[in-house]
Amino acid sequence: MKTIKIATRKSVLAMWQSEHIKDLLTKKHENLNVELIGMKTKGDVILDTPLAKIGGKGLFTKELEESMLKNESDIAVHSLKDVPVEFPDGLALVAVCSREDVRDSFLSEKYATFSDLPSGARVGTTSLRRRMQLLIKRPDLEIISLRGNVQTRLRKLKEGEFDAIILAKAGVNRLNLENEVKFIVPFELDEMIPAMGQGALGIEAVKRAEILEKVEFLNDEKSVVETTIERDFVATLNGGCQAPIGVNARLENDSITIMAIIGMPDGSEYLKDKKVVKKAEFKSAGRDFANEFIARGAKELLARAEAMAAKI
Repeated sequence: MKTIKIATRKSVLAMWQSEHIKDLLTKKHENLNVELIGMKTKGDVILDTPLAKIGGKGLFTKELEESMLKNESDIAVHSLKDVPVEFPDGLALVAVCSREDVRDSFLSEKYATFSDLPSGARVGTTSLRRRMQLLIKRPDLEIISLRGNVQTRLRKLKEGEFDAIILAKAGVNRLNLENEVKFIVPFELDEMIPAMGQGALGIEAVKRAEILEKVEFLNDEKSVVETTIERDFVATLNGGCQAPIGVNARLENDSITIMAIIGMPDGSEYLKDKKVVKKAEFKSAGRDFANEFIARGAKELLARAEAMAAKI
């Protein structure tokens, strides 16, 4: 195999991620040519509607998957938090790369910290998960849907449409945005539990041996362990990418700390828990933890959350 074609979204962050994987592939395989094929997804095109209202699952992946299924490309590089837990026949998640910072970040031009925001402050985020956790802490805030790429979001913040916005710290780091905004403060994990897979790049590919052989070195064991738990947790709850679910697993030595939260988009009701398991249990830990939530009424709560999200 002499050429690998990478399907990628055209946003600056997506292109950075795909260029990063291209560099790793060409360094590992001297005679391999790697091409990027940029395209727009439904999530990139429809910017005036909250994600939860236009489908949630697969909004940033479907067009890339169709490209692979038509043999127009071989692999796709995704932010793993955007990748649904199920894949079309013929495709699979074949590698999870080492993770960046998994936390969410508070960004503001006017306020140094989240607690400094005045009552009624306008905070921008697309995520129902973030919205829920922000309102649990500060029900006095006005949370407004913020769509568009990172540059669009930063422009809206700088133009004063928002008092603060929330972005993944991984994106802030990858795009070197530290000097772009006056105040950038990451939330601690117990303050804002991240989305499944946050901070990791996932490689989706056509299930062909020659492709799998080229990309398998990208797998990072720690990331695989952590994200397997997180994705299994969400899959067991049948939660889409836009469901208000936060879950994070952290592997340290032989133990894994798992934290999770689910609830209503307005923060009025939620379930939150934390547990520690052994590394050897990682293949069942996500499902087991989700079943503990289900026993406490998680599926009924998520059904009510979905109904509320449709009205936001």
